[in-house]
Parts: sequence; C-alpha cells; structure tokens
Amino acid sequence: MAIQRPKGTQDLLPGTVERWQYLEETMRNVCREYGYEEIRTPMFEATELFQRGVGQTTDIVKKEMYTFLDKGDRSMTLRPEMTAAVCRAYVEDKLYGRPQPVKLYYIGPMFRYERPQSGRFRQFHQFGVEVLGAEQAVVDAEGISLVWNLYQRLGLNRLEVHVNSVGCLVCRTKHRAQLQDFLTTRRDDLCRDCQDRFERNPLRILDCKNPNCQAATIGAPTTCDTLCEDCSTHFGRVLALLGAAGVVYRVNPRLVRGLDYYTKTAFEVMVEEIGAQSAICGGGRYDGLVEEIGGPPTPGFGFAMGLERVLAALQVQNLLPEGKSRLFAMLIALGEKAQIEGFSLLSALRTQGIPVSIDLLSRSLKTQLKSADRQGVRYALILGEEELKQKVLLIRDLTLGEQTMVPLITAVKEIIKMYRRGV
Repeated sequence: MAIQRPKGTQDLLPGTVERWQYLEETMRNVCREYGYEEIRTPMFEATELFQRGVGQTTDIVKKEMYTFLDKGDRSMTLRPEMTAAVCRAYVEDKLYGRPQPVKLYYIGPMFRYERPQSGRFRQFHQFGVEVLGAEQAVVDAEGISLVWNLYQRLGLNRLEVHVNSVGCLVCRTKHRAQLQDFLTTRRDDLCRDCQDRFERNPLRILDCKNPNCQAATIGAPTTCDTLCEDCSTHFGRVLALLGAAGVVYRVNPRLVRGLDYYTKTAFEVMVEEIGAQSAICGGGRYDGLVEEIGGPPTPGFGFAMGLERVLAALQVQNLLPEGKSRLFAMLIALGEKAQIEGFSLLSALRTQGIPVSIDLLSRSLKTQLKSADRQGVRYALILGEEELKQKVLLIRDLTLGEQTMVPLITAVKEIIKMYRRGV
C-alpha cells in the first residue's frame, strides 16, 4: 500500500502553486508599501511559550497543539500561531533596542490538530503583521486599513469588517463580573467547554458557536457596555481613523476573538460563500503579551489570515489568475549535434534571465511542439540538421502560427530583443 500524506495536509502542485505565489507576492508588495519588514521564526518553540502567550484556556492550547518531547526531554510544540513567537524574538533578539515601533510581517506554515474541513487544515499557512512598541490608535487603524487595502488589491468584494473593543484589565474585570452574574442562571444551558470557561475566561463564552450558548448569551452585557474612559477614547479614535481611510466597517459588540491576549481593539474580516467558517482575517491589540512571556512592558497590535481561506474566497469570486507557464520559449533540438549547439544557446539565454526550456526526452519534432503548446509556451526555437547546415535558428510563434529564421550567430540578441519587447 502506497504511503499517503497525513490527514489535514495538502500537496501544492504546479498549476496551483502559482496562485499561492501570486497571493504571497501581493502580500509582500503591500507590506513594503506600508513599511513592514519580514521576520521568520522557528517552526517549533518551547511549549511554555504558547501556554503563556496564547493562553491556557484557549482551544489551541487545550486541544489543538502538536506537542512532543525532544531527545533532551524538553517539551516542544509546532507553532500553532506566530504572534507569541514574534514577541519571543522581539525580546530575545532585543528588537526593543531598535527605533520603535518595530513593524514586522510573516508568511509561513502553522500546525493545529483540528477536524479538517473546507478551508481548514492541520498544516495551514498564515500571513500576518505585528507592530510592537506603539500604543496609539493609529497603529490599530493602519493595520486594519492594510488588510482592507490588500483585499481591494486582490479584487475581493462582499466583505464585512467587524470591529470591537474588548477593553483593558480594568474594564474587563468589571465586565467579567457582570457577565458571570448574567450567566449564573443559564450556566446549565452552556456547552461543556463554556461551563469550564465560566470561571476561567467567561468572555470567550460570547465567542462560542454552539447554538445553545449563543441562545443563552442573548442580551448579555458586552465589553462596549463597560469600557473605561481610556479604552472608550482609544476605540473612538480607531473608528474615526478607519472612516478617514475609507474602510467600511461595523461595530460588533459580541466580537471577542479566541485568544486570551487581546486588549482594546479586536477585529475580523468576514466573507460569505466559503462555508460556515466565514472569517478570513482576524486580529487586534495585545498590550500585555510581551511582558507575559518575560519581556519589558510593550504595547502590540497584529493580525493573521489563513492563505487557504483567502484563496478559497478568491476562487469563489473567480479572481484567481490562471496557472500558466512563465516560459517564454522552448528549445527543440533534433539530434545530438543540434542538442550541443542548442544547449550553448540555451545557457546564453538563461544567463540573460530569459525563461526558456528544452525537451529532456529527445522526442520527435511533432511531439515536442505539442508539449510546448500544452505548456503555454509562446515560441519554439527549432534547431535540426538542416538549420545547423545553414547556421540558422527557426523561431516559430505558436500563438500566431508564424515562423522566421535568424542567423545562429545573432540568435541570442534577437531573442533578447523579442523578450524585452514582450512579443
């Protein structure tokens, strides 16, 4: 029996991976325009980082992490998210010594043991942004506007940006007491997880997707009802800046996000048509996270989006480019002498950055032409015995069906001119 890939993973094959490259390139371009720099961290970290950083009460830590003991009996975990890892790097690599704020972005694989479904995998890929060292509301607004700009660049529509403030420690303590008081008589109606959350983190009950929990929390006090003056002013400023940037949003008082480290601003971007899990981006402010993992008091803001979910949304809205070949030409060398001469030509073209291929199976002219056509190659560079005698190269336009001969001695220059003219 042949070995198969692990459940919840996927192979990204030629014809598909080009779409990923298109999305990643767009993300990198937008980040450069906003002044963000890339960071890459290890794919596994000490388990304690995520226990302390993500939160002991989260589903990620309790149920979904890939955790193992290494040969030194140290508990390690494949990263389920990147914010805690970026904060660890900020502290360990002393990024707080650089001019603040530090503006970072990342693209890479994450790992969570959850039930695979549409747009949700056990190995998945995230693009995210983290800003460390600034507490101003403009940081939050810029991050959300970056997301909005990215989706506009990709052409996505029918989007909803939901924003909320989950407050700070002061106003969340007040909200916690009010929420627990409200839910006391409804506690038996909650799912088992939310009954456990009642004491540990009742705020997350508002985020539960269980219908019974949603019904039990109808009319529950929200964080917006208990915001302190500082949090209320901060949130009002974020909303004003989003309006100034042309971001279309709506305030969702029930939005709390699923991680313990969020403070003040929280947001999600929703898009319909991609299944029950309609969120394609989420994030917010986390002013206590760096300190929680052993660093100096440092305000932070960030977001993450799953590439698989963004690609699914682009697919539904017919916005993905075709995975066409980027080859400009294919060299068809017929015979050993032609192959040696052609290989020299091929090397000269590749040195100039021109994407050109050669048939590696020494097939017939007809078969090679069919292969070039199937790959979407524009030009066939044909070199056989007759062409060698005449010291010419036959260039056939596979799109127009036209062909011309050029002297071998000037063939490289002619092809370079054609490539640069885009013909």
